[in-house]
Amino acid sequence: MSVTVQEVEKIWREADCIWTEQQIERSIDAISQKIEEDMADKNPLVLVVMKGGMMFGARLAMRMRFPLEIDYIHVTRYGMETSGSELNWKVLPQHGLEGRHILLVDDILDEGQTLYKIIESCRAQNVESVRCAVLVDKIHDRKYMPDFKADYTCLEVPDRYVFGYGMDYKGYLRNADGIYAVKGM
Repeated sequence: MSVTVQEVEKIWREADCIWTEQQIERSIDAISQKIEEDMADKNPLVLVVMKGGMMFGARLAMRMRFPLEIDYIHVTRYGMETSGSELNWKVLPQHGLEGRHILLVDDILDEGQTLYKIIESCRAQNVESVRCAVLVDKIHDRKYMPDFKADYTCLEVPDRYVFGYGMDYKGYLRNADGIYAVKGM
């Protein structure tokens, strides 16, 4: 689906700010402390889900004051679309996962299918443990697995199309310094 710069500018201009940069940063501070309590002695591998988890992953990792390694995967259901389809594994982790404590970092827990399947993949590689941290959890009743929750969630967002802080609108607006909801979506 093609999009013009003018459309993107209009989307951003008309969007509702759900969370400000300051609110987001405070929430990242809070969960980084919880992660440190749980994982500081485990030599974790922080596995960031690209592209959406990139900004949150960087902000989170810089707050964790203990030894860790960072890697990434690129798995998508969306591509440049606004709704998902089948999982597409673009990049696998470079580090071996067997026997490791994994912290998956992603931007959003929407329906949860992508994150759930990534966790299953990690477990199939005989990890010691796998936990996940998400910037936002979208509140609705369409979860892939009704009881599935992230171990660490910074913020909740309404059931609207959101962008910013790593989340995109048709490939754009990941760089927005807050979390915004598209007007009417």
